[in-house]
Amino acid sequence: MLLASAAALPALLATAGCRSSDLFTGPDPLAGPPPLSHGVVTLQAVIAAEETLVQLYKRAIADDLAATARGSPLKPLLAQHEQHLLQLRARLILPPGWPTAKASPTTQPGARPVRVTIARLREAERASAAGLVRRLATVEPALAQLFASIAASDATHVTALSGAS
Repeated sequence: MLLASAAALPALLATAGCRSSDLFTGPDPLAGPPPLSHGVVTLQAVIAAEETLVQLYKRAIADDLAATARGSPLKPLLAQHEQHLLQLRARLILPPGWPTAKASPTTQPGARPVRVTIARLREAERASAAGLVRRLATVEPALAQLFASIAASDATHVTALSGAS
C-alpha cells in the first residue's frame, strides 16, 4: 500500500497541476538535484587549474631530459602541486554520479605541443596565485585559508623559478 502511494504521488501531483514544492517547504524533491553551491563550484575550478599546473610541470620536466637526468629543480615544485591537488580534492564532496570539472588541456587537440619554458611556468604560477587571492573573499573561511596557503606557495615558486632560468 505504501509503495503504491509513493509511486503514485508524482502522477497525482502532475494531474492536479501542482508541483511538489506547492505542498512542501524546501527544495522540490521532484525537480532533480539542487545546483552545486558557490563554494563547490569554486573548488572545482581551483582543482581544474591546479591539474593544469601539474600537467605543465610534467611537460616541462619531460621536455628537459638533461635536467631530468641530473635531478630537475622542477621536480620538488611539481611534488608540491601534487600535494595541493590532494588537499583540494579531499575537500570536494559531490553526490554520486555528479560530473567533476577537468583541467583544460595545455595544447589544442591535434596541435603540436609547445615547449613549456621556465618563463611559462613563472607566468602560470603568478596567474594561479593571483586567481586564488581573488577568490578568498568569496568562499568559506576554511577554504579561504587553504587557497591563501596555496597562493603563498605559488608565489614562492615564482621566486624559485626566477633562479632556475
